[in-house]
Amino acid sequence: MASDDKVAAGETEGAGRDFIRDIVAGDLGAGKIAEVVTRFPPEPNGYLHIGHAKSICLNFGIAQEFGGRCHLRFDDTNPAKEEQEYIDAIERDVRWLGFEWGKHLYFASDYFDRLYGWAVDLIKAGKAYVDDQTQEEMRANRGTLTEPGRNSPFRDRPVEENLDLFARMKAGEFPNGARVLRAKIDMAAGNINLRDPVLYRIIHAHHPRTGDTWKIYPSYDFAHGQSDAIEGITHSVCTLEFEDHRPLYDWFIQNLSVPSTPHQYEFARLNITYTLLSKRILNGLVKGGHVSGWDDPRMPTIAGLRRRGVPPEAIRDFIKRVGVAKANSTVDLGMFDFSIREVLNRAAPRRMAVLRPLKVVIENYPEGEGEEIEAVNHPDDETQGSRKLKFTRELYIERDDFMEVPEKKFFRMAPGREVRLRYAYFVTCKEVVKDAAGNVTELRCTYDPASKGGNSPDGRKVKATIHWVSAEHSVPAELRLYNTLFSDPDPSADPESFAKGINPQSLEVLSDARVEPALAGAKGGDAIQFERQGYFVIDRDSTPGKLVFNRTIGLRDTYAKDVAKG
Repeated sequence: MASDDKVAAGETEGAGRDFIRDIVAGDLGAGKIAEVVTRFPPEPNGYLHIGHAKSICLNFGIAQEFGGRCHLRFDDTNPAKEEQEYIDAIERDVRWLGFEWGKHLYFASDYFDRLYGWAVDLIKAGKAYVDDQTQEEMRANRGTLTEPGRNSPFRDRPVEENLDLFARMKAGEFPNGARVLRAKIDMAAGNINLRDPVLYRIIHAHHPRTGDTWKIYPSYDFAHGQSDAIEGITHSVCTLEFEDHRPLYDWFIQNLSVPSTPHQYEFARLNITYTLLSKRILNGLVKGGHVSGWDDPRMPTIAGLRRRGVPPEAIRDFIKRVGVAKANSTVDLGMFDFSIREVLNRAAPRRMAVLRPLKVVIENYPEGEGEEIEAVNHPDDETQGSRKLKFTRELYIERDDFMEVPEKKFFRMAPGREVRLRYAYFVTCKEVVKDAAGNVTELRCTYDPASKGGNSPDGRKVKATIHWVSAEHSVPAELRLYNTLFSDPDPSADPESFAKGINPQSLEVLSDARVEPALAGAKGGDAIQFERQGYFVIDRDSTPGKLVFNRTIGLRDTYAKDVAKG
């Protein structure tokens, strides 16, 4: 899971065809374009989430497949919500996903002078005007889906007056919200986006790149298409919520002297069960203290998934499986989990960890002695070799692997029952030690010295194999077990109520876990399978005296079973 992992040359070839790729192939074949140029244009007002990963994989993937290029462009048109932290995080996340933009890093703010000039051109052509109405008045006059809007009382201002007011807006003469510049299109249009949309608004705020130079900023709709035209984008690919904006996108391209004429194409956004991908909601989770930050491993942000230990290959595989469609739908979270397990299972070395330790004393094993037990690092990959485990008289097993009065079909350790210790010996529980409150604190067992390696020379069988660590040689660790952030598979996206749906079991912290001593040298980003427990990764909170692991995902894969059943 190296941070500089790049998409393998042939990885996107198996993505299959979809309507976007068919359009691109058709345009190339018909000679409409000589080179494919796409872009990923995030607003730097938050961290990227897995929904953005779909757009990233699509835009960069198309450019790669058709021998073109993909730009990374920040649509930084709202300094009140944008920060350098978000710019840095977005660049880091795109690279981590495996994509590079080379020299093609751009910002909408690079084009502020040209955009302002085009706005002046619209005023001169009688196609834009300065409006003094308040936001409430403009909203009331905009109309509804069934009723036309009403013209602003300032719609017929003379061109010279509009030019003067717009220049004074630029100079910072007016306070926030006092005036806006609007396009003069059609207040009776069936598409509400064409009812004299706002082109510029007054914002007195420090911009991460331009500082305090500008007092007015272009709207997203006005900056977006023109930035595409400046950069020579051939296919402007965006999600379906922008479909109704396409006529406005085209209106600007047709009414301005732009250097090229890009076209917008829409595809279905990514929706996943138990997950909210609204940047507004994610920001509310962070600001409201419901999570520890944008990279909280419960968050669907790229940073959160990375910290949880999800490999970039798994995200790309998931996006490829989801595909590109024209209609919105919701994907089962199990599909994403399946992709994660598929990648981790191939690469992650195996180790043993006891999450909730229960002490075992092997009474017939010599005191003060120990031995080394051979254990493979990966059952399906001999190149990963093996390791040595210390076996001693006192061990820890998983508390859940013992039941004093075993239920039906419980085959693990119980009084008088023989089980196999992974890679080691057969052991039998002889005595249960309890504290004054009746809690089991220790098991007294015996082992069969002839069963070394977990095999009995007389051929007798046991029904369970359990994992263990040496009490003397194991290392204490804190394990953080993450579950879905929301309890409902279809959580509410209402900004007023979304927090009520947060899963109270979304995080369980086990502070007394024990792990193999070799894990003391684990590095951040190294995926590990704790046998019988799941996949884990060491967290950045770890210190030399305290190991902290995040559970990436458990071993159970119900999605794969459901798919197999059809």
